[in-house]
Amino acid sequence: MIQGLAILSFSFLLGMWSGELLGSWLGINANVGGVGFAMIFLLLSKEYLSKKGWWKSDLEFGIEFWNKLYIPVVIAMAASLNVKSALSSGTLAILAGIIPVFLAFWVFKILIKNLPSSHE
Repeated sequence: MIQGLAILSFSFLLGMWSGELLGSWLGINANVGGVGFAMIFLLLSKEYLSKKGWWKSDLEFGIEFWNKLYIPVVIAMAASLNVKSALSSGTLAILAGIIPVFLAFWVFKILIKNLPSSHE
């Protein structure tokens, strides 16, 4: 389990560093795609270790354990950042978030009404 966590941590740190580096190359003071880079590094590490025959179930367990925690945390963080950005950006950003949600609810309501009844 510890080795899986080490591979995950190394991939994450390398991805964050790559995202910061890409952001500085683009002239942006932000991390650009760090989590995506981390996932790519993790996939490449898994493929490399699998080809060498070093990928064991302990590694898989360590990564799966954090996978179950990581995705909900990242989604919650991204959602809170999006809300903070929208509130500080003004009315247009807030409407751009609210209108699609209401449109999706409306389309969903229409789709449910048009479903054939299975209680015949």
